[in-house]
Amino acid sequence: MAWFQRRSDSFHKTAATLTVAAAMLASAACTAVPAPTRSGTPSGSGTSAGTEAPAPSASPTRSGPGTTGSPAAPRTPTPSPGERQLGWGPQQRDEDAARAAVAKMSVEQKAGQVLMPFFAGTDFAAQAATVERLHLGGSIVMGDNVPSSADGTVDTAAMAAGIGRLQKAVRADGRTWPAVIGVDQEGGMVARLRAPLTEWPAPMSYGAAGDDGLAAEAGTALASELAGLGFTADFAPDMDITAGPQDPTIGARAMSGSPDAAARLGVGFAEGMLAAGVLPSAKHFPGHGTVTVDSHENLPVQKATVEELRAKDWKPFQAAIDAGLPIIMTGHISVPALEPGVPASLSTASYATLRSMGFKGVAVTDALNMGAVQKQFPGESAAPRALAAGADLLLMPGDVAAAHAAVVSAVKAGTVPASRLDEAAQRVVTMMMWRARTPVAPGAAPGSGTALSQRVSAAAVTVLAGPCRGPIVPGRIRLAGGSELDRARFAKAAQAAGITLGSGPLVTLIGYEEPAAKADVVVALDAPWPLAGSAAPAKVALYGRSQEAFNVLAAVLAGKAPAPGKLPVGVGAHAPGTGC
Repeated sequence: MAWFQRRSDSFHKTAATLTVAAAMLASAACTAVPAPTRSGTPSGSGTSAGTEAPAPSASPTRSGPGTTGSPAAPRTPTPSPGERQLGWGPQQRDEDAARAAVAKMSVEQKAGQVLMPFFAGTDFAAQAATVERLHLGGSIVMGDNVPSSADGTVDTAAMAAGIGRLQKAVRADGRTWPAVIGVDQEGGMVARLRAPLTEWPAPMSYGAAGDDGLAAEAGTALASELAGLGFTADFAPDMDITAGPQDPTIGARAMSGSPDAAARLGVGFAEGMLAAGVLPSAKHFPGHGTVTVDSHENLPVQKATVEELRAKDWKPFQAAIDAGLPIIMTGHISVPALEPGVPASLSTASYATLRSMGFKGVAVTDALNMGAVQKQFPGESAAPRALAAGADLLLMPGDVAAAHAAVVSAVKAGTVPASRLDEAAQRVVTMMMWRARTPVAPGAAPGSGTALSQRVSAAAVTVLAGPCRGPIVPGRIRLAGGSELDRARFAKAAQAAGITLGSGPLVTLIGYEEPAAKADVVVALDAPWPLAGSAAPAKVALYGRSQEAFNVLAAVLAGKAPAPGKLPVGVGAHAPGTGC
């Protein structure tokens, strides 16, 4: 978590590091994926050229000799073989069509389907040429790929046009299914796209609010704005369970410290995303929140036994599998109980475990340019190794052309079985064919989720110490801490709430890595653990830095709004569940 506060983009996803529909591709932006049921069955289905299932015949009625002439209860039509569910969204017809498409591909084309690189800058035309030349399955959009308007906000028209250019390259390559165009848009500190898109609080807000329905609603709203720009995937939500302040990577990106709560909220959020037409990715299996090393820099070691992992870290992932979610991201975490010394993202035993849990969808690696991988597997040796181990989609190799060549060479040399490449490419194509044929849901306009974002913060804000009713501060206060933007947002919210800045009790804003503050009121803006060391008479956990979060904070301090949130993690002597 702390790492993400030091830099605007993680090395995990760093480039070497609505109304905008006119620019969208019909094959990508105008499609949506309905949320699956708990058995993985989509709530709706459509057809696409070459994969239509025959219409079932109408249910007959009994009216012949020996009957009363009244129709009997209608029989459920027998679905065609193509409509058989695969347990993760697509149907048999999608898999059959994907198998046929992959069978016609060269090794080079198949190798491209399993690669999802980053690129530098905003030259989408150059990246589109790379997509076409290497037959890439898609691209991830990082912070430096996002076009800016003159005022520094996202140029949404240019963003949509850029994504459209990538999808045009896919069509030019002869494919009839869209590319996987993804982004890291979790909310909180990890959000590549800022204003005018809605700014969301940290995912831990959903754990503090404890409202599964609210999490699902937010997932839909967040994803709908992405869909309006043409994104087909989002690498969210985190299904990790945070262990507390010793967790250097996940922190408030986790929804809860409780496995059961993280499972419910994470699945709800992901199903909300699916309802908006964006493919979610449950991450980071086998769980990054309970290790003490940041995999962006070095290889963490998870020392728990398999039994301990099943009882805790793997619970949210099992829930994601049971819900039929389409993508799970594997993390760069060594699990000696499975395969000592090898990141799970490159471990045959880890992928075998994931499949043994019932997962049938696309397994994507965390970014292959991260320190945990690069220090052990230099160059692009990680790409064929991850593929051979069981990965289906290889995210962000350092040099995509070299990774593509390495995969092709490994398959031709036999070190990666040709059947493994076929399986991986087929899963990716199956997923995107399914996505392309499912019912349309228009994308939402940028910023349309602002009111909902404030509702999330209003449901999450937690008072650990101080009055639960009435004003926490008088009409005049002093303000310290936080960034310049934090203080400006607080000042705007305070004015609206009738609080004047300049004199009176001291309110101090603190971030995740900052020491305990001496003040009359201390407010934790991210994960709440820094509050543990504070002796302030009033302590508030906000879980966000958006303008909407500060609006909520000011209203609570002024006694104009309640603070209904409960701690989703322990904070010093304050147990989970603490709050007004």
